[in-house]
Amino acid sequence: MDVMPLLLLVAGSAAVAAAARRTPVPPPLVLVAVGLVVSYVPGVPDYALDPHIVLPLILPPLLYTAAVESSYLDLRANLRPVALLSVGYVLFATLAVGWVLHLLVPDLPLAAALVFGAVVAPPDAVAATAVARRVGLPSRITTILQGESLFNDATAITAFRVAVAASVGEGVSWAGGVGEFLLAALGGTAVGLVLMAPLHWLRTHVRETLLQNTLSLLIPFAAYGVAEQVHASGVIAVVVVALYLGHRAWEVDFATRLQESAVWGMVAFVLESAVFALIGLQLPVVMRGLGEHEGIESAWYALAVFAVVVAVRFLWVYPAVWLPWLVSARVRARERRPGWKAPFVIAWAGMRGVVSLAIAFSIPVVAEGEDFPHRYLLLFLTFTTVIGTLVVQGLTLPPLIRMLKLPGRDAQAETLAEANAQAQASRVAEERLDDLLADERNALPAPLADRLRSVLERRRNAVWERLGQVNPVTGESVDDTYRRLSREMIGAEREVFVKLRDGRYIDDEMLRTLLRRLDLEEAAAYREAG
Repeated sequence: MDVMPLLLLVAGSAAVAAAARRTPVPPPLVLVAVGLVVSYVPGVPDYALDPHIVLPLILPPLLYTAAVESSYLDLRANLRPVALLSVGYVLFATLAVGWVLHLLVPDLPLAAALVFGAVVAPPDAVAATAVARRVGLPSRITTILQGESLFNDATAITAFRVAVAASVGEGVSWAGGVGEFLLAALGGTAVGLVLMAPLHWLRTHVRETLLQNTLSLLIPFAAYGVAEQVHASGVIAVVVVALYLGHRAWEVDFATRLQESAVWGMVAFVLESAVFALIGLQLPVVMRGLGEHEGIESAWYALAVFAVVVAVRFLWVYPAVWLPWLVSARVRARERRPGWKAPFVIAWAGMRGVVSLAIAFSIPVVAEGEDFPHRYLLLFLTFTTVIGTLVVQGLTLPPLIRMLKLPGRDAQAETLAEANAQAQASRVAEERLDDLLADERNALPAPLADRLRSVLERRRNAVWERLGQVNPVTGESVDDTYRRLSREMIGAEREVFVKLRDGRYIDDEMLRTLLRRLDLEEAAAYREAG
């Protein structure tokens, strides 16, 4: 097997993503644009999306990284809007988009049109939240978008399977479709609930850090695979497990958390970069099979479908936001009157992504001995919808948010909450230290005991100092100056150790030991100041 195309894809997409971070344009959009251009460079191989690779091998780790960093408590607090978007909206979009396409395209059966509706129904799990983090959306909107993206793929994949079964003449009834949906949703949840506690027990009882991180890398694939084996939703199983493990991550030892954060950060960066580059690289593959639909007719279909996809989301979001508040006294007592700005942003943040393309490539080539009706047109419309939403909505979402002047995250209030939390924790830790030092078995020389107290004092004061004034000469806060000086001191020590190694006073093994100690101290200084 030729691995060079894969290496070029990973290396090229990583380089473009790194360069894109220096621009005001969100990296996913730059990656898609570069992929589109590169797809027509002579000598570039075809990168056809294989759903048998994307769905079981790329989707689980991307969902896992997103879910493990999400807040279970925030998602539970926003369960109604998340469910209305991830389940209600996806089903509504499947029916509405499919019905409109059935009316637009001559000879396209309704069942086949519903297949396309399910394909383009789920917004992307990465693009919207990446933009949301970059522009500083209010935390509740970000939570709702993240929650939607975690669960909507399961709804879309299940709706797709039901629609495909109906279109190929397997006689699926409405009751059968609802039953399959419930089996997927409840089965995936059940698998996640069964797996989460044993997996967490393993994570807390395996003492070898490398083994713990190997287990961490296997978890999303294991949860997905087990659920799919019993015909349940692997997506939901992965999300349930990841939410639980993320909620209990504090019980895992610090070394595992540090290493796991670095490992999953790298995995997410590589996969996200490759995924968005792959979207752009699909253009030649899609255009090659367009055949009779190539030309102005397909372009009009693409524009119409894009407009319908955007409009349908608005048609769902505003009633989903306002109706519960209008009809439920309980909701009115708990929540403020909805405005129009936040729902507008949620409706506009409906970018589609690689999952839609992967599902589209899963459309069977042959159904009942005949070609699947207009399969390549459906692939083309999926591609144009994904590109259109990423480019049009992705580029306009940041200025739209700035124009609407939505209240962003309150940095002052968050810092104050952090300072209060740290003050309470430091007070309890100091009381614990006093109790320990009162026991003669824990006797320490005064300088070492003072050092323990100074570490607590430093942690307690560091957050409060971020609320203070900056240095009038350097523009730094006291917090920033402390971090810079700490790193300068550690850097000086590091240079001495290297010179001693080069002079053969110490060997490389001792150098690695000393450098690791400095690295941990530098990380501690960075966190205290950060």
